[in-house]
Amino acid sequence: MKPEFGTAGAADTSQLVELLGILFTQEAELNPDPQKQRRALEIILQDPSRGRIYVARDVGKVTAMAALHFTTSTAEGGKAAWLEDCIVRPEYRRKGIGKALLEHVIAQARAEGALRVMLLTDGDNERAQALYRKMGFADSAMLAMRLKL
Repeated sequence: MKPEFGTAGAADTSQLVELLGILFTQEAELNPDPQKQRRALEIILQDPSRGRIYVARDVGKVTAMAALHFTTSTAEGGKAAWLEDCIVRPEYRRKGIGKALLEHVIAQARAEGALRVMLLTDGDNERAQALYRKMGFADSAMLAMRLKL
């Protein structure tokens, strides 16, 4: 199977919510809430200046997704991006789709003028961390902290 890569649209929202449900069930700090996920996806999809949601498709079915959110980095002196919500449907894993999607997303970040891509991953998700390192991401001495409002 050779996936097709592209940008998600409003018609993909239900499939994206389903994928986020899978992802948030796997992550220690997050819980799926389809209404919240749908609302956030709609915000992103309606305003491409905020970011893009990239997908892999197999005969129209969304098999994987990754979101790229844009910000400005004072350290880099320009545009930076956050990579979030990277997930491959379980039945499509171990086929190179995640790696290929990441390559596509990183290329898109470069094309958008991003100078850096950052991400967070669960501390015990060694498979994902190995893939990110293989793609050129490096561990950071920075500690992720969170304040829920």
